[in-house]
Amino acid sequence: MVGLSAFGVAQSQPPTTQDSTSNQQETDSNVSQVNKNAPATVVEARGRARILHETLNGALQVMHRDFFREDEGLNIPSRSLEDVFSELATSHGVELQWIAVDMKAMNIDNEPSSDFEKEAVRVLKSGQDEFESIADDRYRFAGKVRLSAICLSCHAPARSSNDDRAAGLVISMPLKKEVNKKDD
Repeated sequence: MVGLSAFGVAQSQPPTTQDSTSNQQETDSNVSQVNKNAPATVVEARGRARILHETLNGALQVMHRDFFREDEGLNIPSRSLEDVFSELATSHGVELQWIAVDMKAMNIDNEPSSDFEKEAVRVLKSGQDEFESIADDRYRFAGKVRLSAICLSCHAPARSSNDDRAAGLVISMPLKKEVNKKDD
């Protein structure tokens, strides 16, 4: 069992029989909390997605600038943020995923796979900063993540220019069942 400490550091503990019961109760509680906290409108979901995108994109840029040194063997910042993604999925039903947009993904998990992700890549490549969709009582948002020349030293070492490139952050969150899908 892995959890996040108050400081966001992953902690691993071996499961116990008592943990199984408390895990089920925690899961039931999380599902209830997710439903309770789901956005009531598409406008609300869009606002939440934009705030999440800006926060995580900003955190990624600052972590790269202030803490990441390629030669130190540390986790890359995007990988570190995946611990946060996991907690958001468990606690709030919000799923987050990096996707490659302008270049080949460094991690196969970041290749666009769903129809939404493939369309998001097409839209982001066309110059738009975001793309959204509503399906199956979920709001889906993809926002552009700028890869500057500094990022490209790892992401595109054989590049022929230092022009900015892009990745994407996909955010998917549940909507309350009674949301009017035409609510814009």
